[in-house]
Amino acid sequence: MLVELLFHAACVSLFFPASQGRVYPGKKKPTNFAVERRRLGPHVCFSGFGSGCCPGWMVAPGSGHCTLPLCSFGCGSGFCIAPNLCSCPDGEQSITCPEPPGTCGEYGCDLSCNQGGCQEVARVCPLGFSMVETANGVRCTDIDECLSAACEGLCVNTEGGFVCECGPGMQLSADRHSCQDTDECLATPCQHRCKNSLGSYRCSCRPGYHLHGNRHSCL
Repeated sequence: MLVELLFHAACVSLFFPASQGRVYPGKKKPTNFAVERRRLGPHVCFSGFGSGCCPGWMVAPGSGHCTLPLCSFGCGSGFCIAPNLCSCPDGEQSITCPEPPGTCGEYGCDLSCNQGGCQEVARVCPLGFSMVETANGVRCTDIDECLSAACEGLCVNTEGGFVCECGPGMQLSADRHSCQDTDECLATPCQHRCKNSLGSYRCSCRPGYHLHGNRHSCL
């Protein structure tokens, strides 16, 4: 039995000599990354899944190479020169550039369309603002309501509106325009007697006393 097994082993070695070497089906020759990079152009990255543009780069139309930089935040009035780096009209380089002022000003444009076509018009200004044509386009400027406001006391213009104020000893009425007298005597500023007057008050003393120089105390 042992002799028969040795005979079969010898026959197998005759049909498969060692000089043929080993074969590894399904294996490719190692890729030469330097040669592959030159073939595909700059900014090409390789991984186990193949090759593609490195982060921050994309394929440029026409050339097919990864030579077009990407700026994630946009460059506004400038242009992208490197990944997330913009060249601005003022010569500065930044992650983004400010947008140029629009022809309709800070409130932007709307389209007004009719049978004759469409045109850009400025958006309606907020309440308390008026539309003004400037060198930079249409802008909304604050209206000075105090020029026509009916304040009984002092008128103070604010952005988009106005406020009425009253002088000393007076307070603003519920209508927010007129003023009414404040009764200072309710706060008992006098030691003995208090008489309210329009916008003010006066202290006095009972018989046998005279008013102190501070106009409040009695001696």
